[in-house]
Amino acid sequence: MMQVALVQSKATADREDNLRRGLEAARSAAAQGAELIVFAELAFEPFYPLRPAQGDVSSLAETIPGPTTKAFSELARELKVVVIPNLFEKDRGKTYDTSPVIDADGTILGRTRMVHVPDYPLFHEQDYYTPGDLRAPVYDTAVGRIGVAICYDRHYPEYMRALALAGAQLVVVPQAGAAGEWPDGLFEEEMRVSAFQNGYFTALTNRVGVEGELRFAGESFICDPFGRVLARGAAGAEDVLVADIDFELIDQSPAKKNFFPDRRPELYGEWFS
Repeated sequence: MMQVALVQSKATADREDNLRRGLEAARSAAAQGAELIVFAELAFEPFYPLRPAQGDVSSLAETIPGPTTKAFSELARELKVVVIPNLFEKDRGKTYDTSPVIDADGTILGRTRMVHVPDYPLFHEQDYYTPGDLRAPVYDTAVGRIGVAICYDRHYPEYMRALALAGAQLVVVPQAGAAGEWPDGLFEEEMRVSAFQNGYFTALTNRVGVEGELRFAGESFICDPFGRVLARGAAGAEDVLVADIDFELIDQSPAKKNFFPDRRPELYGEWFS
């Protein structure tokens, strides 16, 4: 059994205050027993893609390692928790939407960058993010094998399957999803199906707050490998959702007992081989 915390928070233009509140939320989660703490997309930044970019955006981004990862590495080491923040990264002249994975000893195990970058009204992300070039890594952390699918990447079954084939037990999804963006709870159903088809847990952590024309929804949630929702966060309000997940359920899941043994990878493309 492992306890995971999903931190849904709002962000303002005051980045130092955003980070301070994020660290406080992480401490609160750890005090409640959380061993893994996951933050929403751009948790410590304004949602820049709300507007088309004006000129060079690299001044808005930071390096990894950098100030945010330093703060969370120190906290992870102190509290002996695994932390997955999300931030606007710059690296060698390019910028990315990135989730570093920080182990319980404070080590940065690696980075997942958003692979598929959207562009439509109020989500002008191609102005800000270079498509990720680090494939779909899965990390051996102190609490289990963790994969990351950043927001838009969750819509791609081939990406979600790649994480399963790499041995993920849990896929965390940092998101910036607006209220009413998808009808009838479809974004939740999508994660339930992904968990069911791939035999892992999914944990979506959503942003909250009002920024311009966007009202971020919150309603973070966790699904088990049977496609059941185990816990949900508050709608439209800051929250720290802490829940137990039991990795022993994975071997009992339909995906592991039936779907994966019956796969025929010799007929699929390279991604699925």
